[in-house]
Amino acid sequence: MAVGIALLLDLGSRAPRYASGVHAHSAISAAAAASAAAALSASGVPLSARHFFGFPGFTVAHCDAGATAGLNDAPDLINDLNNKIQDSLQYPIKEYPLELKPLFSAFGFKNFSLTTLRSFLLYYLPLLEPHPHTDGDDEDDLLQDESENRPIDLVTPFHNSVKQIIRETSVVTTRRILERIAVCHVSQRTAWKLLKDASKSSKRKAIRGMSFPEYSYCVARTTFRAHALGVAAAWVVQSIVEAYKCFIRKPSSDQELFDEMDKLKMFGKKIYGITVKCGFSLVFASVGAGLGVLVHPVHGQWLGCTMGDFAGPIVAILVFEKFQLPL
Repeated sequence: MAVGIALLLDLGSRAPRYASGVHAHSAISAAAAASAAAALSASGVPLSARHFFGFPGFTVAHCDAGATAGLNDAPDLINDLNNKIQDSLQYPIKEYPLELKPLFSAFGFKNFSLTTLRSFLLYYLPLLEPHPHTDGDDEDDLLQDESENRPIDLVTPFHNSVKQIIRETSVVTTRRILERIAVCHVSQRTAWKLLKDASKSSKRKAIRGMSFPEYSYCVARTTFRAHALGVAAAWVVQSIVEAYKCFIRKPSSDQELFDEMDKLKMFGKKIYGITVKCGFSLVFASVGAGLGVLVHPVHGQWLGCTMGDFAGPIVAILVFEKFQLPL
C-alpha cells in the first residue's frame, strides 16, 4: 500500500498542469511522497479512515515555482553518494591482513635445523682454528708441545651449543606469544604493523618512486615496528634467565654472602643492562635496514637489520665504557 501511494503521488507530480494556480506547485518531491507513504503505513490506519482517529492530512512540501522535475534529474544527495562510490572503487580502502605464524614454528624441521647448525658452528669452529708455529726458545717449544698434547674439551662447547639452541627457540616462541597478544589487545592496523614482513614491505616501497632519503626513512620506520616484538621477546627471555640466576639457582661460593637485598639490586642492574642493550639493538637494526636498502631492497634490508641487531649491544658496551657509566 505504501509503495502504491508513493508511486501515485510521484506520477501525480509529473502530470501536466493547465491552471496557472496549480502550475506554481507542479513538482512534488518524491522524497516527501515516500516519507508520507512510510508514515501512513507505519501508523497502521487506512487512508480512508484516518479522519475518524483524529489524524489530519499530511503537509507535503512543494518545490519552488520555477523548479522543474524530470526523470533524469537526481538530487544532490544521490550525486554525492555516486561520487563516493566511484571514489571507493577507484581508491579502495586499505586492508590490514594479519598472518599469524604457527606458535611452535621454531621447532619446525627447517628452522630447528638451521638453529642447531648455527649454534654448533658458533662454539665448535674456534676449536678448529690452527695455531701458527712461532720460532722461539726451547722453553716456548715445550710449552707449545704441552698445549698441543692437552686434550681438547668437547663437552663445554656442546653444553654452550645446547643452551644457545634453547635460548633461540625460546625467543622465537615468546615472539609468537607476543604476536597473539598484540592481535587480541591492539587495533588491527597496529597489529598489522607489528606483524608486517619488513623485507616484503621494503620491496613494495621500492616501486613507488620515492626519493632515497624518504625511502630509507620509511624502511627504517617499518623495520623498527616489525622488529620491536622480536627485541621484546629477547628482553623477556634474558630477564627470565637473569631472574633464575639471581633467585633460583644455587649460589656459588662467591655469592653465598649476598642477602636478598643485594640479589635484588644485582637483578635490577642486570635488567637495566639488558634494557639498554635491547634498545641499542632495535635502533641499530632499524638504521642498518634503512641504509641496507640503498644496496638492495630485500637482501640489503635483511642484512642491514641483522648486522645492526648484532652490533647494537657491542656499541652500547663501548659507549658506556667510554663515558664510564655502569652497564
